Amino acid sequence: MYQSPRERRLRNDLAALERLRSESSVFRFTSLGDPPVQYRIQFLGRGLWRDRGKVRILEKHHIEIKLGSSYPRAIPEIRWLSPIYHPNISEIGMVCLGGYGTHWVPSVQLDDLCTMLWDMLRYHNYDIRSPYNRDAALWVAQQQTFGFPTEDRSIRDLRVSLGRVPTAVPAPSAASKESARGLGRVRRFAERYGRVFGSRGDEGERRLPSHPELEELVTAQSAAERPLAPVDEPLYIIEPDSHEPGSVTHEDEVPRVIGAGGPAARAEDEIVFIE
Repeated sequence: MYQSPRERRLRNDLAALERLRSESSVFRFTSLGDPPVQYRIQFLGRGLWRDRGKVRILEKHHIEIKLGSSYPRAIPEIRWLSPIYHPNISEIGMVCLGGYGTHWVPSVQLDDLCTMLWDMLRYHNYDIRSPYNRDAALWVAQQQTFGFPTEDRSIRDLRVSLGRVPTAVPAPSAASKESARGLGRVRRFAERYGRVFGSRGDEGERRLPSHPELEELVTAQSAAERPLAPVDEPLYIIEPDSHEPGSVTHEDEVPRVIGAGGPAARAEDEIVFIE
């Protein structure tokens, strides 16, 4: 059966919202028309409204979306039906869509718009510089009662909980920062090549690096019963603040392992870490 481009788009929007509903605990909708040209959206989450001068939490929200005859070339008509207190939503529910409204392109689907609306509701997305509601903008700039965003859940929270979409990248931990610096690179080198932390003294006795963390690595290696390399194979000792063969020089805390442990070893022989 032939479908016009507009009809195909309307059906694609419906499919996108149905998919969004299956991936969300906060999003519901009903539709009117076949294919739908009007939607009633419901969000279940912590937003704000103003009741007799006091800002309070509201956990159920209703929005109406109408797709006019020029849609998708023209932006949908969006109106907030339930009470809301937000700098970019007027007292009668008209929504300032920001970049969406100024630079609308037909490729933006309804699930994208609903994501934007959810982020507005939970104060993850707001702009006090060009407000629809100046009173709300002034309140936001001064208030210290509510933490933003008021909801931590993304609109596709069920999908996130199943691990099917990436979450925010966590800040680097102390361990990850350390791994990018000297000792972390030494650790990775040890794991890759095994017997690199050790040396023999003049009479064949084993010497340990003086740095406590490197000594710990050598001790762990011994516990795993990894033998030291034969005499005719290179051995390396990791030591700070020395430029003699068999030691490490420190440049911006990035270690360089210098000196192969044989009679032919030269000071210019070195192993450098290549990432």
